[in-house]
Amino acid sequence: MSKSHEVFDLEDRLVDFAVRVIRTAESLPKTITGNHISKQLIRSGTSPAPNYGEAQSAESRADFIHKMRLALKELRETRIWLLIIVKANLIKPASKLDALLDENNQLISIFVTSVGTAKQNKNKT
Repeated sequence: MSKSHEVFDLEDRLVDFAVRVIRTAESLPKTITGNHISKQLIRSGTSPAPNYGEAQSAESRADFIHKMRLALKELRETRIWLLIIVKANLIKPASKLDALLDENNQLISIFVTSVGTAKQNKNKT
């Protein structure tokens, strides 16, 4: 299937993001700092995918919004951990994280838009 005909699958994208986060966490130095950040990064960076999966089975629009907000919260936390890694120079060169940070920012934008749309639709009913 050509790029222009690919189906947008947010779940696949979130799973791929989680795998990239895991690989990043595993490449951190084996120090007190590296171990701490690694654990935090894995927690926050792998949770948006299952939260999104739960949102797909939400029992109500409010439940959907809640689960999407949880995923958004975790994506924002992941962004902060990635920025800490960059500023602390824990992965060299820091530019290795540019693509992951870009994907993180794109996912945040998607979730902000989705939550906003769901809230607008909730208010219309």
